[in-house]
Amino acid sequence: MPSDVRPMRADAIRNRAKILDAARSQIELHGPDVSMEVIASAGGVAVGTLYRHFPTKVDLVAAVLSEYTERMITGAHHALALARDEELTPLQALAGFLVEVFRVTAQNAAAKAAAPALGASINIDESEAAKALEDLIALGIASGEVRPDLTVADVYLLVTSTPGGASQRDIGRWSELVLPSITAAAAAMNLPREAPPTTA
Repeated sequence: MPSDVRPMRADAIRNRAKILDAARSQIELHGPDVSMEVIASAGGVAVGTLYRHFPTKVDLVAAVLSEYTERMITGAHHALALARDEELTPLQALAGFLVEVFRVTAQNAAAKAAAPALGASINIDESEAAKALEDLIALGIASGEVRPDLTVADVYLLVTSTPGGASQRDIGRWSELVLPSITAAAAAMNLPREAPPTTA
């Protein structure tokens, strides 16, 4: 039975991408109260075009966060495939995935924070990404490159700690400082977890 859903035209796909990019940047600049007109102008599209894609701002924010989740899922599966095919080592694949996730997390932080203020109930299912990450981490631990105590929860801790709204330069530096912590070499350093005792 043929589907009644018609595929989006190339120009509609381009407009949708421009709108989502504009929504991220304008919510970051102006907060959740930014008008749809401002978002449309920043995206270089007519207001009517924006409303055809997203009838409400809640719909728009939901689409921004849905795209973010899809990129995480796709990225995790791609990283796992690279490691399994031995195109990259598991550590390289995991680090490359995290660099990209740090970048898009910083870009989407304002939209994610705006969702509750707009009354949006955004249910994000990250289970697919979690399973791919679990398998990738297991490959890394087996290779001896990745610290043996690393878990998916640890990876999410790193991701949720990403500085929201940071510049791409700062995110690059953040990655350079954080990524060594997932290596087996870092685990072997046995660094202190508590501050040294103070002296009277």
